[in-house]
Amino acid sequence: MLRRLAAVAIAVAALMGVNATPARASGHTPGFHEIFADGFNTPVVKGSFRDCGHNEDTPAAYCSGLPTSVRAAWWAYPSDWPDTATQRGYPVGGYYDPASTLWIAPSAWGDGQLHIRMWRGASGPVHSATVVPKAAMGLKYGKYEERFRVSKVATGYKSAHLLWPVDNGACPNCEIDFPELEWDGQIAAFAHHRDSIGGDQDAYDTGKTWTSWHTSDVIWTPGSVTFVLDGHVVGHSTTAVPNTAMDWDIQNESALNGESAAPNSSAQMDISWVKVWSYS
Repeated sequence: MLRRLAAVAIAVAALMGVNATPARASGHTPGFHEIFADGFNTPVVKGSFRDCGHNEDTPAAYCSGLPTSVRAAWWAYPSDWPDTATQRGYPVGGYYDPASTLWIAPSAWGDGQLHIRMWRGASGPVHSATVVPKAAMGLKYGKYEERFRVSKVATGYKSAHLLWPVDNGACPNCEIDFPELEWDGQIAAFAHHRDSIGGDQDAYDTGKTWTSWHTSDVIWTPGSVTFVLDGHVVGHSTTAVPNTAMDWDIQNESALNGESAAPNSSAQMDISWVKVWSYS
């Protein structure tokens, strides 16, 4: 089912500037148990995130071209799934194309990084990209952390890294988005209200742009969602918080603010690490 319609302080690594990534955050977080961490130390050449239409949207999903260890940990939206702009009939939308948009490689600073390069050809749709850590599928409450930046900005591209219910019918309008919005603007967070309609949500502007390195955390507990950026709480919602199992989708797609990706354009996000904690 095509189901993506994207829209307390916690000690984390200190921000170190636009050209360096720090050591990964570590340590025990009370109330949570770390179940997954990936610093992207296994190189994966472009083209390996292919043939991803196996057991879609389940923990058994996989992309057959990946190395064994990466295949066990990661899944990507399969080729030809429409992104949100396409589903809504925007003039320029996208289709997911993991083989041409995703790869893992060492950075200039020695760490591994997941690279997400969306692009548009001389005509036609945007080639969008979403990756899903399989350990973060089907959790009810948790903490979700990533270290990211946009290293190449272009108009018409955005992120909506989101928690989305495993059973959308059981939790209408359940959606938690952070980081979200267009890459040529500022980062925001959104907590949609359970069982509501349309734009009934809490929204939080961070005032931060995408081009510096940032560490984001979504902390979801019963009756509460907290958004943390670079160690500072930027939003806290307690209104109609989702209360059913959700998947964490690191979703990147065509812009939804009226801008369109230009022909022969591209934009790139780099992710240095992700971590997932279950809630206990």
